[in-house]
Amino acid sequence: MEKNPTSIDRQAAVAGKFYPADPVKLQKVLNESFASAMPKQCHQVRAILAPHAGYIYSGRIAASAFNQLDGDLNYKRVFLIASSHHINFDKAAVYCDGDFVMPYGKENVDTAFGKKLVEDYPAIFTDNPAAHQEEHSVEVQLPFLHHILKTGYSIVPIVIGTSDPAICKRIASVLKPFLNRDNLFIISSDFSHYPAYPEARKVDEATKEAILANDPDVLLTTLSANAKKHIPHLVTSLCGWTSMLTLLYMTSGNDALKYRAIEYCNSGDQHAYGDQDRVVGYWGIALSEIKTVKDEFELTETDKETLLAIARKTLDKSCGRNIEFNSVPATVSSNLQKNCGAFVSLHKNGKLRGCMGRMTGNLPLYKMVQEMTVSAATQDPRFDDVRADELPEIDLEISVLSPMQKLESIDAIELGRHGILIEAGHRHGVFLPQVATETGWTKEQFLGHCARDKAGLDWDGWKTANLYIFTATVFS
Repeated sequence: MEKNPTSIDRQAAVAGKFYPADPVKLQKVLNESFASAMPKQCHQVRAILAPHAGYIYSGRIAASAFNQLDGDLNYKRVFLIASSHHINFDKAAVYCDGDFVMPYGKENVDTAFGKKLVEDYPAIFTDNPAAHQEEHSVEVQLPFLHHILKTGYSIVPIVIGTSDPAICKRIASVLKPFLNRDNLFIISSDFSHYPAYPEARKVDEATKEAILANDPDVLLTTLSANAKKHIPHLVTSLCGWTSMLTLLYMTSGNDALKYRAIEYCNSGDQHAYGDQDRVVGYWGIALSEIKTVKDEFELTETDKETLLAIARKTLDKSCGRNIEFNSVPATVSSNLQKNCGAFVSLHKNGKLRGCMGRMTGNLPLYKMVQEMTVSAATQDPRFDDVRADELPEIDLEISVLSPMQKLESIDAIELGRHGILIEAGHRHGVFLPQVATETGWTKEQFLGHCARDKAGLDWDGWKTANLYIFTATVFS
């Protein structure tokens, strides 16, 4: 896109202060930040929240947030939204006078789009360049963005000058149609300012949870509650709150979008520079598009208790204890008569002692639990048969599975909620949902371990295999 010959590029204001002005040194700092950052955990990312402090304090957290992006995607526009640190005004300032000049070159600004925003919505947008002149919160995001996306995108820098939630809501209504797969939104914000280290962690946790709730009213209520605690030296618990609030007004009520906390630290964690008496908090958060899987049915607490009793009595009987005891009650609920897949796991002193199951059900659930209990105790090839003298130390866990749903994209996998089935020819591997929670694996590790360790494929074998997900109702 050709620029107006009278355009005025915005010069870097904090190079040499917040980050190195020398491009070689800047690249070195970026490499170090990304090397220590959290790996990619999210897919179909629509937005991220990243801190905007000096890189020695928040560089790793910013890199963790930017790591969630897919560098191979070609975004039409990247909206960078920040809250003004220097001047107050009742609108949002869109920079549309020229490009941003950075140590490594120019960041292309979609000036035509910016001018159209100002022309079409003059009550809420302005092209006042003064709001951007000394503002660091957009500028410090650009090196991270450039590191991930390289080229092929244009930016829309927006600085919000208002503190009126009603205006933030109007800004959101204009920008919401652009929150789609063609564009990316970056929210620039640090968290708590200047409380002591322990108080900062508590305040930042509360604010993070408010954001994850995807409800602007929850965020506003939480910020107000934080302020009312009169924590010494706490100036704000979210310095870019108007920017984050604007995004929440865009996402609230959309069940296909989910916020995920990626990584946290505060300035007191930087031992070479940090003062733990007065700190600033930093969170990296990502917003992803997800697909939900509906559970076929829900077990009642009575159903769970009945299945556990059946499993316990079956275990006792199969291992030579209470052999005359009828392990099945005279009547069972309609839920327990449905054909379902199920796994039964035995643990002794917290360690696995046997686990067997079937992914699909060709038996009523209560009978499936009976059979899998016997199999876990006597047929798991990894263990000897359970002995009668061990029974008092054996704990039972039952996982009732939903029907399989074939995956078109791994974006639909929610770690901790979904189990996976990988099939490739005669090979197959299964992980129950709780495996991801117990191991702390990323999505790629969850898939890789299942492919290699369970299905006998290569680590990346899942990429060409058939993938299925399911949910599990787990109780013990």
